[in-house]
Amino acid sequence: MSIAWVFPGQGSQKIGMANAVLSLPEAKDRFEFVSNLLNRDLIEICQRNSNGNPDPNELNKTENTQPALFTIESLLVDDLHRQGREASLVAGHSLGELVALFAAGAFDFVTGIKLIHKRSSLMAASKDGAMTAVIGFDRCQLEDLVEATDGVVIANDNSSGQVVLSGTPEAIQKVSNSLKCKRAIPLPVSGAFHSPFMESAAKKFAEELDLVIFKNTKIPVLSNSEPTPTCEAEVLKNRLKQQMTTGVRWRESMDEMSKAGIKNIIEIGPGNVLSGLAKRSIAGISTNQIASASDLGH
Repeated sequence: MSIAWVFPGQGSQKIGMANAVLSLPEAKDRFEFVSNLLNRDLIEICQRNSNGNPDPNELNKTENTQPALFTIESLLVDDLHRQGREASLVAGHSLGELVALFAAGAFDFVTGIKLIHKRSSLMAASKDGAMTAVIGFDRCQLEDLVEATDGVVIANDNSSGQVVLSGTPEAIQKVSNSLKCKRAIPLPVSGAFHSPFMESAAKKFAEELDLVIFKNTKIPVLSNSEPTPTCEAEVLKNRLKQQMTTGVRWRESMDEMSKAGIKNIIEIGPGNVLSGLAKRSIAGISTNQIASASDLGH
């Protein structure tokens, strides 16, 4: 059976998620390494605050969310590799694209977490802009409204019935007010991610990427900015450079999985958002979630 591994991004995090992987080999050492890199206790942020109570505000900060998810998802990937399990195709949503590249062999964990640290810091520093999820709409009307409105783009094209808009608060509000849709939900983010408003951050991240050597991958990767499968290192790096300023083309990624004959999608990381999108978009697909050591047979 043809299998795709998919990796969720920011928004899938939840308090307590680190507990599920701490029994895996290298888990404590890996969390300690990342905590030293960030200069803060990542396990505590994932688990509880200093008073012993869940503190989702700390975990939900971009500069904490992204390293936490990358660390957890990388541990799950490594154990899958240890078991000899492989995928025919990999893809990740936003931050998840870097996990997909790690899983496919483009770079090692240390390289990946350093890139995530830089990426999350740049994105957290972006304070201008907003994002809103839109559900249940007429795509033609949405595209016409976006095209006619300065300062807004479709950032995440998640499925035929779900997208995320990114841009200025005023432009997003204008489109939301004019669009006939089931729901428009403002997202708790600091900036207009995956839009031209991230150009300055994207340029700095591209400079960081230029310092890193990517390897040709062992598994084809679908990139967010260009969802066609490739194993070529420089192509994948260039596509990643474009990710901050272009949309996450997840609807097209799922179309590519279908064309490639993928029959089973395994979502690796907390939650099941990507599995839900796949079930509603790909006829006959089966899905599984791997979020913990127990899901891996430990």
